[in-house]
Amino acid sequence: MKAGPWLRLCGLGATASVGLVVASGELGIAHRALVLVALPLLIALVVAAWLAHRRLLGVTFASLVLFLAAVASWWSEPLHLALAALAFAATAAAAACLYRGGRTQPVAWRDYVALTKPRIMSLLLLTGGAGMVAGAQGLPDPVLAGATMLGLALACGGASALNHVLDRDIDRSMKRTASRPVAGGRVSPELALEFGVALSALSFVLLASPVNVLTASLALVGNLFYVLVYTRWLKRSTPQNIVIGGAAGAVPPLVGWAAATGELTLPALYLFLIVFFWTPPHFWALALLIKRDYAAARIPMLPVVRGDRETARQVLLYTFLLVALTLLPVATGTFGPVYLAAAALLGARFLQLAVALFRSATPARAGALFHYSLAYLALLFIAVAVDPVLL
Repeated sequence: MKAGPWLRLCGLGATASVGLVVASGELGIAHRALVLVALPLLIALVVAAWLAHRRLLGVTFASLVLFLAAVASWWSEPLHLALAALAFAATAAAAACLYRGGRTQPVAWRDYVALTKPRIMSLLLLTGGAGMVAGAQGLPDPVLAGATMLGLALACGGASALNHVLDRDIDRSMKRTASRPVAGGRVSPELALEFGVALSALSFVLLASPVNVLTASLALVGNLFYVLVYTRWLKRSTPQNIVIGGAAGAVPPLVGWAAATGELTLPALYLFLIVFFWTPPHFWALALLIKRDYAAARIPMLPVVRGDRETARQVLLYTFLLVALTLLPVATGTFGPVYLAAAALLGARFLQLAVALFRSATPARAGALFHYSLAYLALLFIAVAVDPVLL
């Protein structure tokens, strides 16, 4: 399999960044910042080589090991410089190997966009942006906000692309997802893998340097949790998959808060928990609508395993917990009257729809709750952002 454009971009970026690390040895903080640029790109090369291009594993792994050894040998200048030079040579050799074998078949830009799941990403960016405004207690610096939102978008897009790769067998058996780029055969799994790994690495690069390492680490943790814990493990093994896996979708507010403040405090935890408890009723309502697809794909979603009645009961329970949780930040003084009014009104309607679903779990009522839940989270987090700006 030939290396695609995204892996080649990582190779060029890794070579340039390792070269800058070597050349910036006397620049102190800038030198250490460049290490954070080079390291994720080198790791991306190794991961892609291990999963899709085994012929490149030796040279990519050697470049990563030599780079880490150079970083660890700071105490000996001659050894440090020698290992850094070897790391640069190995990285350049790895990048050159990526260009052997010609080019891969081009992919339509629409398919690349589809790999990032833009509709899901837009909601994640909204919650992340609201968390940033809330953390800054007003409008944040526009450059910092732009870097944070772009880095978060890359992390979300990278995780979604990797999800397409891991779920391609499921997607093919479900009517709703059968036409996705990888499941539909328009993008090869290897190329989608490279795209996802590249976006994830570039996300860490962008967030670690101009923003802060905590923000970059949170985005990476959310990415890995979604891909490895939810998609790879929980989704196929337990009806509680979306309850535990919902933690991945709750990370963006933490990313925004950490970008604005450089730390995580109790209000950031409130925002995380709101999204965490919102996820089960939102997703189970969708699962009620496409229960047959999940059954055909042998995915143990709650309606498939426990039935519609139990699913509706769980939706009502989690909706009640969610609405109660959204009022807690007001009681602790975290948010003010604008947020309170939004949380109360939006929560009342959510509860009304959940009660109606519990009384009769029809597709119409499940669809109404599912579509409202999307508007609910968006409007609630708009209130999270508006509250500190107005007050």
